[in-house]
Amino acid sequence: MLIPVILAGGIGSRLWPASRAMLPKQFINFPGQSGSLFQATILRIEGIASLGHPIVVCNADHRFLVAEQLRQIQKQQNTILLEPVGRNTAPAVALAAMTAQQSAADPILLVLPADHVIQDQATLQKIITQGIELARAGKLVTFGIVPGSPETGYGYIEQGAAIAGTVAAQVSRFVEKPDLATAQTYVASGKYLWNSGMFMFSAARYLEELQRFAPDIYASCHGAFAALEMDNDFYRIPDAAFRQCRADSIDYAVMEHTADAVVLPLAAGWNDLGAWDALWEIQAKDPGGNVVSGDVLLQDTHNCYVQAQSRLVASVGLLDTIIVETADAVLVAHKNSVQAVKKLVAQLEQQNRPEAVSHTIVYRPWGSYQALAAGTGYQVKHIIVNPGAALSLQLHHQRAEHWTAIKGIGQVTCDDREFRLLPNESTFIPLGAKHRLSNPGTEPVEIIEVQVGNYLGEDDIVRFEDRYGRVSQTI
Repeated sequence: MLIPVILAGGIGSRLWPASRAMLPKQFINFPGQSGSLFQATILRIEGIASLGHPIVVCNADHRFLVAEQLRQIQKQQNTILLEPVGRNTAPAVALAAMTAQQSAADPILLVLPADHVIQDQATLQKIITQGIELARAGKLVTFGIVPGSPETGYGYIEQGAAIAGTVAAQVSRFVEKPDLATAQTYVASGKYLWNSGMFMFSAARYLEELQRFAPDIYASCHGAFAALEMDNDFYRIPDAAFRQCRADSIDYAVMEHTADAVVLPLAAGWNDLGAWDALWEIQAKDPGGNVVSGDVLLQDTHNCYVQAQSRLVASVGLLDTIIVETADAVLVAHKNSVQAVKKLVAQLEQQNRPEAVSHTIVYRPWGSYQALAAGTGYQVKHIIVNPGAALSLQLHHQRAEHWTAIKGIGQVTCDDREFRLLPNESTFIPLGAKHRLSNPGTEPVEIIEVQVGNYLGEDDIVRFEDRYGRVSQTI
């Protein structure tokens, strides 16, 4: 059996302000793409023979986002492993391998990052099929991208001796991101491929080599796996056990040391969407070379990427510029400088700015809320509750709430009262009252919530009942 392992961690900080900690790039529906990158990663391998259900490894904060996006593409029979902290790819894949061995006899793992674009699905599947035979023969396969230019933002793989009867080669060495002159020599030689971060091997062979070359990581993961906790439909990796694990990549921990590393060249329109210039490269352009989405007006503007999400964006006299507008932030950058966006995000994090973490629309397991207005002693939100979902039974010590329904029929609990809330109706939730809003219907329920009080933070929540296992949490 071939089991996909989807690595869905990371925050994609170079794609800020669209990508943020609570909604990273792999879960975003970028303009010009059908669905999210995470969903596309799973769908593009459909049809491969003996394909099992995916194992998804993600941050615990994204668990309901992952579950909802899987539901949207009708992929609900799967395993979701929740990482309490990021420890890079070697530990993540080790836990996935141990999990896979519980459901199949020596399965082959196809390890895929969740944030890549691959345009040629047929070529990808053809190369994956060739990789399966190599993995069954005990090889640890990586997929190297045939370079189209001397890129300095990727690591490279040097091809060694060809493997008879295949297009694969032994891995001679992995090299870090080179300077431009070195990258030019790599591409000119024809011996080097970009390192895609995609792998294939049997679960047993990977664990065997990990135990040989990184025994401390193997031991930490083995202990964490033995203590996996079921949380609704998720497998929660225990924090204390996993936090002790050393962070390392598959490349460093295993692939650089094993004698059985092989590489398959892949030319299938691959892009890791590492920064905004990559989105400009892959999308259709207007006669001026611009990629535009949203409410945008251009005058004398060329070779730019302009994305407007919540208001009109106008540009005059710009060249090679990135403009990305969201409801609470605007990024303007030269196309050659977009790698430095990550440094901006680091500044936001140092200042504890909320723009580094979340958008004005915040997704929750029951739906979402959007901050509409705020001032001293008040805050206004637009709340959407999905069909069949419910907020926790909760109270607030420092605020009261006024709810006005605008769509759907909600079910309200307020202390010992239960009643329906219809469109155009309002209700008042006093300070200290136990309350809940649920949606027993088949269409979303939408309300406008006005919060009034001395403190309006999300941590002023005391939960009594919660179907999502959050009674001890504040969000």
